[in-house]
Amino acid sequence: MPDIIWSGHDGAAADDAPRTLIEAACQRLRQDIVAGHYAPGEKLRVEHLKDRYEVGAGTLREALARLAAETLVVAQGQRGFSVAALSLADFEDLTRTRINLECEALRLSILHGDDAWEGQIMASFHRLGRAQDKLDEQPSLDTVREWEERNRAFHRSLLAACPSAWTLHFLGILYQQSERYRRYTLQNRPIPRNVHHEHEAIMQATIARDTDRALQLITRHIALTLDAVRSAPPDTFVRRPTSRSAGLDRSVAG
Repeated sequence: MPDIIWSGHDGAAADDAPRTLIEAACQRLRQDIVAGHYAPGEKLRVEHLKDRYEVGAGTLREALARLAAETLVVAQGQRGFSVAALSLADFEDLTRTRINLECEALRLSILHGDDAWEGQIMASFHRLGRAQDKLDEQPSLDTVREWEERNRAFHRSLLAACPSAWTLHFLGILYQQSERYRRYTLQNRPIPRNVHHEHEAIMQATIARDTDRALQLITRHIALTLDAVRSAPPDTFVRRPTSRSAGLDRSVAG
């Protein structure tokens, strides 16, 4: 099985350079959809997007077809493509499934992890903390993107010793799908929480090989993001964000 863990494109790691025009267009479109630049249900018109992404119509259609396979885009027969809809019921289903898989992956990772794995967790937590500091000092598109990348890397490091490639593959898909919902809470006041402290507690329990506590903490961590989404106004899932460079609130993550 190819290494497609925690990535959303053709088996490459999230920060790998795209190898073809199709991959490049797919990567840029994916980032824009996840970031909320296009509203749920919005029509993606090839004739307009090909100029924005500087590719031909055929390349763009192939990129959109790949995103349809990832369920970020919906193919509408002869009518083209649109951004996949969002709903609270969908996110509840995503969250339940992610908790079940992530707890099992973390359990196996704690069972099989070695000293090098522990070091990777501590290093990724440190880098995430630095990204959090930058974000707190100057919220911007760049600091949001850096935080998201390092948050993904931290969660990936926790599970890196899990021997089940399929479990990690599906978790990568669920993480990516969940990111759309997290981004849509940025314009609202979420529930009070300190994500940095949540991550620190998870790290400490994991390295201490306290499996029960680590699973409780990761479950609560993921579930709190669902609580934040539940607290958002109903139109959160249908309106276009007012700013494409809004900062990430410290209390929204997962």
